Amino acid sequence: MPTESKPAADAQGYTHLRSHRYERKFLTEELLPCQVEALVRLHPLMFHAPYPPRQINSLYLDTAEMQNYFDNVSGAENRRKVRLRWYGALTGPIARPMLEIKVKDGLVGRKLSYKMASFNMDGDFCDRVLQEAAGRSDLPQVVRTDLRTLSPVLLNCYQRSYHATRDGRFRLTVDWRQDFYKINGALSNSLLHRQRNARDVIVELKYDIELEPRADRVAGYFPFRVSRNSKYVQGIERVYF
Repeated sequence: MPTESKPAADAQGYTHLRSHRYERKFLTEELLPCQVEALVRLHPLMFHAPYPPRQINSLYLDTAEMQNYFDNVSGAENRRKVRLRWYGALTGPIARPMLEIKVKDGLVGRKLSYKMASFNMDGDFCDRVLQEAAGRSDLPQVVRTDLRTLSPVLLNCYQRSYHATRDGRFRLTVDWRQDFYKINGALSNSLLHRQRNARDVIVELKYDIELEPRADRVAGYFPFRVSRNSKYVQGIERVYF
């Protein structure tokens, strides 16, 4: 295992994971999800599916100045994304949401995760509902304080399938059928104005930092183009601009 490194300046105070990891993203607009998964199964490393496919829902939070969005667009060396994530139905009672802070230090990143209290994602959802859930959650004080400076700005959901090598050292996900909704933290949200991206299929190859020398060979079998695709950035630009 690599030694523990210092957190990025904009994430100081968070309990961080022991290791960084690389994420290589690939994008295809020409292939169907089933065709992409067929190519994954043909890989010499014999990827298998450790989990069944499922729907992922992400509620992104940002500052009033949209600092996280602009840091990601500009490619800032140290940047982050803050989101609540849950699986299954997009709306209704959300029983087991996770608060995730994805921190990027240059080319590598890590993810900080905390259990959040349940809340309802319905027409009455707003910043007040989020802050009440945070108040009922067992969060470090620094995280609780940080959340008071953030508001919900985007809701995203998509389908994901999971793949991994037999030794678990390389993990791969395939994402498709993305939906985006604008969220107003101050008002109720009816989620009527959906923006759908039904064309793109996103492949992410994930591995620990010490495996970087092998990653070129692993990725070289895929006929996909490398992409800086960010669901958060794409969603913001679809629903706000």
